[in-house]
Amino acid sequence: MGKYLLAHDIGTSGDKASLFTVEGELVKSTVASYDVNYQAGGVAEQNPADWWQAVCDATRKVIEGIHAEDILAVSFSGQMQCCLTVDKNGNVLRPAMIWADNRAQKQADELKKNLGDIDAYSLLGHRLSPSYSIEKLMWVRDNEPEIYKKTFKMLQVKDYIIYRMTGRFVTDYSDASGTNALDLEGLCWSDEILEAARIEKDKLPELHKSTDVIGNLTEEAAEALGLTTSTKVVCGGGDGPCSALGAGCVEKNQMFLTFGTSAWIGGTTEKKFLDKDQVFFCFAHVIPGKYMPCGTMQSAGSSYAYARNTFCGEEIRKAKEQGISSWDLINKLVSSSPAGAKGLVFLPYLTGERAPRWNPDASGSFMGIRMYHKREDYIRAVLEGVAMNLELILQSYRQYMDIDDMILTGGGAKGDIVAKILSDVLNVNMHRPDHVEEATSIAAAVIAGVGCGVYDDFDAIHRFLKITDSVSPDETVQDCYRERKKVFDDVYQVLLPLYKEL
Repeated sequence: MGKYLLAHDIGTSGDKASLFTVEGELVKSTVASYDVNYQAGGVAEQNPADWWQAVCDATRKVIEGIHAEDILAVSFSGQMQCCLTVDKNGNVLRPAMIWADNRAQKQADELKKNLGDIDAYSLLGHRLSPSYSIEKLMWVRDNEPEIYKKTFKMLQVKDYIIYRMTGRFVTDYSDASGTNALDLEGLCWSDEILEAARIEKDKLPELHKSTDVIGNLTEEAAEALGLTTSTKVVCGGGDGPCSALGAGCVEKNQMFLTFGTSAWIGGTTEKKFLDKDQVFFCFAHVIPGKYMPCGTMQSAGSSYAYARNTFCGEEIRKAKEQGISSWDLINKLVSSSPAGAKGLVFLPYLTGERAPRWNPDASGSFMGIRMYHKREDYIRAVLEGVAMNLELILQSYRQYMDIDDMILTGGGAKGDIVAKILSDVLNVNMHRPDHVEEATSIAAAVIAGVGCGVYDDFDAIHRFLKITDSVSPDETVQDCYRERKKVFDDVYQVLLPLYKEL
């Protein structure tokens, strides 16, 4: 009988369970969904019981027809920057504040003030922000003191699932580096940060490598999941660092671009990697001893989806009638517009922007509209605007390293026109693997395999991934894009004083 590895990618909208053979073949995957409670004032919360139910449901579905005793290990890729408070018995004390919760601005300001001359960015690899976990825990302390008093541990999403599986309170270095409380070089909870935050260190979980076996499934967990107590639970990592491993970036200075709802350029380095302008941030990697720098923009695929929903009702209707994806028709439409979209410029800041602008007030806009612009020009301008913003992130990396090649992953990577525009605007060779949407799940499977001893090291990623095609930049459009990139940046600078007013 074959042996298997089980991966859970616990995201914002649901848990994706994927079953892989130890040879690296994806057997099947399934998604169990759950909701986010968004409210005014920056509230974004989830019920941890929904996570656990989704993991149980997805596990039972994905292992149908498989002998449970043949599943060697389970591991995780999880959404990061959460604040889940539990008591000493693991009881949830309040809904989890997820990464999108931004209530803790006052606490972020307090932390910055209390740190004084300490360079938080250099220490943590991140800016101080209400989106991080320790600021959220400060908010709980200040606004829900009885909850804070009862809090035994603050956990991340995957950490709560590990607790439900093993009864232990742990996290890994990669997830911990998304809390704003981990000394990135020392790989320990930072005394300076916790003192400034006025948070007790014993409220934070035990630190582990991503590949550490935390334990075997308890009898209760095994019964709920449809597994056996012989399955090992391997710590896993945060979804950001997992995306680097899942893209196949395991060696020094290998870089990748993920084009999904948001988009980011990240990679693998042997040393903590920061830039003087603080354009990107840096995580502890899921690969022990390495780091994962990352520059993330907010609205990449979501800008493309906005353009589809706004301009492409006809393509959506035709695709439904023909039983095909609307993206196939829209990608073909974009191809009919030339490089530069006939002078039309789009700023892709529909939800503010992180890298490289770090401006929550920025908004989207078209500039240079003329009577001759058609739908295809608007849609191409959207894709080019996303690519130009990513190119600004890439410029920050290129101050420190040469980058001529990148792995391209994410849902957007499936479209040839998207890959072509990214390659041309960024002036890099884009290499697409066979599983462009499975990066974080593949990473969790590899971590599970290394943790339980099936694989010797992370080179096992090459069992799971194969590069199927590559796209190279077209030299004939480089002059066009060089000029358009300058206009793109100039437009932002002109609009910058108006964003708050708008």
